[in-house]
Parts: sequence; C-alpha cells; structure tokens
Amino acid sequence: MAMTGVLRPGHIALRVLDLEEGVNFYKNTLGLVETGRDGQGRVYFKAWDEREHNSVLIREAESAGVDFFAFKVADRATLDKLDADLQAFGVKTERIPAGEMLETGERVRFEVPSGHLIELYAEKTDIGNGQSYVNPDPWTPDAERGIAPTRMDHCLLYGPDIEKVQEIFEKVLGFYLVEHVVMEDGKTDLAIWLSCSTKAHDIAFVRHPEPGKLHHISFKLDSWEKVLRAADIMSMNRISIDIGPTRHGITRGTTIYAFDPSGNRFETFCGGYDTYPDYKTITWTWDEVGAGIFYHDRKLNERFLSVVS
Repeated sequence: MAMTGVLRPGHIALRVLDLEEGVNFYKNTLGLVETGRDGQGRVYFKAWDEREHNSVLIREAESAGVDFFAFKVADRATLDKLDADLQAFGVKTERIPAGEMLETGERVRFEVPSGHLIELYAEKTDIGNGQSYVNPDPWTPDAERGIAPTRMDHCLLYGPDIEKVQEIFEKVLGFYLVEHVVMEDGKTDLAIWLSCSTKAHDIAFVRHPEPGKLHHISFKLDSWEKVLRAADIMSMNRISIDIGPTRHGITRGTTIYAFDPSGNRFETFCGGYDTYPDYKTITWTWDEVGAGIFYHDRKLNERFLSVVS
C-alpha cells in the first residue's frame, strides 16, 4: 500500500511513580536507548533500531498511566490537512509548538471519546540507529542490552465509547478495522484492532467504563527465541510477569505481558501477520474470546482484563 497520511506510531508518554527507578527499568532491563532529558523532568528513549530521536517518554507522577500516544504523518501538509479534517468532524484540536518535546516538530493534539489524548506530528530529528546509511551492517554490536526491542510497536487503550473512537480513526485518520471481538449480544464490540499500515494493528481499544486508561504498550522483537530470552531477563530482574510466553489468536503474535516497576503493563512480542485495507475484517465471537486473547490456554486471565493504569 502507498504510505500516505498517517504512517505509523511515533511516541508514547508514560507516567511512572519513581523516575530513576523507571529510567533504570526502561534503559537497562527493557534495553531502550536514553536520548535526552528536558526541563519538564521528562526522560526520552528510543529502541535501538528506531531512527527518530524518541519513541518513549517517562515522567514522575503520583499515578502511573499514559499521558498521550502519537502517530507520525507524511509531511507538514498532511499534518495541516488532518488538523482541519478533525475540526470539520467536530473534534477539538490543539497545536503544540515545535520544541515542546526535544527534537520534535509541531504536534496536533486531540482527545478521543475514550478519554485518551492522541497526537499527530510530521517532523522529528533522525539520530539514526548506530548504522551508516551507506553500506550498513545488519545490526548494532551494542544493541543487545537488556531485552532490546527493535521498536515501540503499538498500544492497547481502555475507555468508553470505542465505536465513536473507531469512527474518528477510520473516517478522518484513514485507519481500517483488522479484527474485533463482539460481545454476547452479537452486535456490540468489546475490542477493536485498527491499522494505518500493513501491520495487524497500530492501536487497539477495549470498552471500559473508566476513561483514559492504559492496558499496555508493546515492543517488537525479531523472533520467538528473543521472546523467550525476554522472559529470562524479566525473571532475572524480578519483573512482575502477567502472562506468557504464549500466543494470541487475535493478530497471531507470540507474546509476554509484564509490568514496569510503576505498574504500567508492557508487552514484548514477535510475529503477527501482514494485512491490507481491502482484507475482510476478522470477527471473534464472545464464546471464543478466550482463545482469541490467549490461544494456548483458551481462557482469559482476570488480571489481564481488569488491571490497567
């Protein structure tokens, strides 16, 4: 597919309870690269194979959770057009000036009906992945610190009115519905997986009474062996594992879910499948939702459903 409009997930801003404990976790256990700190007390990270200056920000706060999640768009003209399209659709937007985040251009911020702040941006400094843009090696020798994901991949957010969220993402931002879980009434969606690319999902939402909640932020690994290695590293560092290693029925990814020291759930995964906008949406019925979420156990973990930050 032609990569126009919204390209991919760009960054997430998280709240942690203890900043230096969070820095130690994201830098040394998860294995992200620290790229800067700003005057607001935010610490910036990226995965080793990402090119842009940042994809994860953390700040200290009294409660854990997510401040905002952002997508990269094709260019400034696209940013301006999507801002106008959102306003025409009845969505209030705010312009965040360039430089408010380190090495990041102007951002368009808006709140979706689930209570989450979403951002769009077109410009961010390319600091590279440690490899040359001419005749590069296949990987960076010092990239294997900690779990060492290749990228921040997607997030799952919990909140109400997800059908209204879906409408904004599809009709204004150009996403398409890849998979969904239908509730017992056979009509209402419990969860939706949306993509702006050829990935099985770039963002997902689950219906939940409390607005603005984070279920997990996800990091991509290259192989099932790397997922198993991540489980070893989590155990070595006494990280609280929620579930896994296992496989999803939905999106087919192999996965581990665990918690950072502040209680923010994160996922390390590999696999999944390629999809395209013309593909028919996959439906999971209520009686098979257990297999959809955890294909091996074929049953739900209550903590996985209820614990959010």
